[in-house]
Amino acid sequence: MHSILSRSSVLALGSSILLTSCGTATSPSAEGGKGEGKQELLLVSYAVTKGAYDKILPKFAADWKAKTGQEIKIRTSYGGSGTQTRAVIDGLDADVATLALSADIHKLEEAGLIQPGWEKELPSASIITNSAVAFLTRAGNPKGVRTWKDLVKPGVTVVTANPKTSGGARWNFLGLWGSVTQTGGDQKQAETYVTNVYKNVDNLPKDAREASDVFLKRDQGDVLLNYENEAILATRTGDLKAPFVVPEVNIRIEGPVAVVDKVVDRKGTRKAAEALAAYLFTEEAQQIFAEEGFRPTNPMVWQRVKDRFAPVKTFFSVKDFGGWDAVNKTFFDNGGLWDRLFAQSR
Repeated sequence: MHSILSRSSVLALGSSILLTSCGTATSPSAEGGKGEGKQELLLVSYAVTKGAYDKILPKFAADWKAKTGQEIKIRTSYGGSGTQTRAVIDGLDADVATLALSADIHKLEEAGLIQPGWEKELPSASIITNSAVAFLTRAGNPKGVRTWKDLVKPGVTVVTANPKTSGGARWNFLGLWGSVTQTGGDQKQAETYVTNVYKNVDNLPKDAREASDVFLKRDQGDVLLNYENEAILATRTGDLKAPFVVPEVNIRIEGPVAVVDKVVDRKGTRKAAEALAAYLFTEEAQQIFAEEGFRPTNPMVWQRVKDRFAPVKTFFSVKDFGGWDAVNKTFFDNGGLWDRLFAQSR
C-alpha cells in the first residue's frame, strides 16, 4: 500500500479544464433589450454534474430565447470542486458557480468575487440538489461491505477521492466521521475509525468522476465511496454489476449555486446569469436532476420521485459539525485532522 497524496496534488495543479458549450452564439456581449445581440455565460461546476447540465442548459437556452428573443451560449467547465474553486479565484471567468459544497462558494466570497448573502437569494438556501454517500461494490459484494464499520475490515480496499481537490471526498470524510460521532461515539473513536479506513485506501483520485473511473473502468478496489448519483448512473449504464449500498445513517450532501457578482458586473451578464441560477430550481430542471440521480430540493418534484431513492433513516448535515468554516478549519485546512490522520494511515 502506498500514498499518492503528492501525485494527486500534482494532478490537481496540472489538470486541464474541460470546456464545452451549448447554444449557437459565438461571442460574448453585454446585455441589451429584447432580441439584441447575443449572450454568453460560463457555468463552472464539479465533475459529476455534466450529464445533468447537458440536458438542462439547452432547455434554459430555449426558454431564454422564448422570453427575451436573444440567443445565448453557455460554456461549461467541469472538474474537482476544490480545483474549480481555485481556478475561478485565479481568473476563470465564471458567471455562475455550482460547486460541490457551500464551503467552496464561501471561498469565492472571501476572494471578493461573490457578495455576502448569496445563500438567501434563491430557494432552499441556494442548494440545488441533495445526495448521500453510497458504497459501490464488486459483483456479489464478496467482501460483504454493507455498513460504515465494514470499511475497516482487513483486506478491504477502499477507493475515495482526495479531499484536497474534491468536494465529494470531503462529503465522504464527513460521512465516515459522522457515522461515529452522530451515533454515540466520541472524537477519539472517530479518529481511530477514520485512520483505519484510510489504511485501506491506496488510491486518491482528484475528483468523484475519476474515482468512479478508477473503480469501474480500471477495476481497482473492493468498494468505492461516492455520490449516490454516481452509483445510480453506473447502474443505469451497466458499469456497476452489483446493487449499491446507501447507509441508513448518512450525510446530507448539499450542492449550492451562486452568481459570481464581480464577473457578471464586469461582463454585463448579471440578468442572464441570475436567470440561469433561478432556472435550476424550476420543476423542469429539478426533474432532470432527479433523472440523473440527484435528490431534488424542489418539494413538489421530490414528492414525485422520492421512491426512486434509497431510504435514509437518519441524515446528519454539515451544521452538525459547526458549519463549513469550522469543518474546514478542523478537518481540511493545511495541518488539519485529515492531513494528520492520513499521515498516520500510511
